[in-house]
Amino acid sequence: MTDTTTRVAVASRSFSKHPVLRAELLARYERVTFNDAGVSLSGEALVEFLSGHDKAITALETLSAEVLERLSDLKVVGKYGVGLDMIDLAVMSRLGKRLGWTGGVNRRSVSELVIAFMIALLRHIPQGNALIRDGGWRQLMGRQLSDRVVGIVGCGHIGKDLARLLKAFGCRVLAHDIKDFPEFYAETGVEPHGLEPLLAEADIVTLHLPLDASTRDMLSAERLALMRPGAILINAARGGLVDETALRGMLEDGRLAGAAFDVFAIEPPEDRALIGLPNFLCTPHVGGSAEEAVLAMGRAAIAGLDDFRDPLDYKGQG
Repeated sequence: MTDTTTRVAVASRSFSKHPVLRAELLARYERVTFNDAGVSLSGEALVEFLSGHDKAITALETLSAEVLERLSDLKVVGKYGVGLDMIDLAVMSRLGKRLGWTGGVNRRSVSELVIAFMIALLRHIPQGNALIRDGGWRQLMGRQLSDRVVGIVGCGHIGKDLARLLKAFGCRVLAHDIKDFPEFYAETGVEPHGLEPLLAEADIVTLHLPLDASTRDMLSAERLALMRPGAILINAARGGLVDETALRGMLEDGRLAGAAFDVFAIEPPEDRALIGLPNFLCTPHVGGSAEEAVLAMGRAAIAGLDDFRDPLDYKGQG
C-alpha cells in the first residue's frame, strides 16, 4: 500500500533520473520530490530542497550540522551509496534523526574497477593506447598481476571482496585495518600487517577506507616514501587519503611505477600536472557506477527509509 502522507525528497541526481528506482520508490511513497533539475545540491540550496519533507534520500550531498539543524521536519535519511563521511552522524543523532544505510552493496563494482586498474597499469595499457593513437608501434614490457604482493589498506566489505578475487590470481594478499578479522584471515590466507610494513612489502597498495580525521592524509609524503621502488598505488575509496602533491613527485621521478585514482581531494581534480602524467590513470568517481551496483544502492536507500537506526550505530563503517 502506498504511503500517501509522508513527504520524501530525493536529493541524489543519479537516483532521480533512474526510471526503475523512481518507480520502486513511488510504489511505496506517493508524495516524492525528485531532483529533476539535475543540480548538485549543497548548503542553502540543499536546505531549501529538503525543507518540508519527512524523509530524504541523499548520496554525495553534505549533511553538515548547519544543514541538519535547519531541517526540523526531516526525520529519516536513506543513504544512497556506501560512504558516510558527508554526514555529521553525531549531530544527526543529537537531533533525533535516523539513518537507513547498508554497507558494501557496491563492493563487487569497486573491486572489479580496482582489478582493472591493476592490470591496466601493470601492462601499460594507457601508454600503449596513446602510442598507437599517435601513430607509433612498439612492444611495451609489462608485468602480470598473478603472484604479485597486494596490500589492502582497509579490510571492510570492499577490501574483503577484493581479497577473495585476488586469491584467484595467486596473489599474496596483505591487509591493514584498525579492526581484527581472524576468521576471514584464516579462511582466505590473507595476512594482517601494520601499515608501514605493508607499504614497504607490497607491489600494489590499494586503499579502501572511509575519510575521517584519523584517515585524512594517511598516505603522507613520509609514508609514500616507504613504498618499494616500482610499486603501484590505487585509490578507489575517498579523496583526501593521499598527499597528491607528493604522489605526483614520486610518479614524475619514477620512484613509483604508476597510480590509479577514482577519487580526489578536490573533484573535479585541479592538478593538471598529476592527471597528465603517462603513468597516472584516473576515472571520474565511477567505482559504484555499474548498473547492478546502482540498483543495489538505490534499493538499499529505499529500504532505509523504513529500516533505520541511530546514526551513531554506523560510526566507523562508512
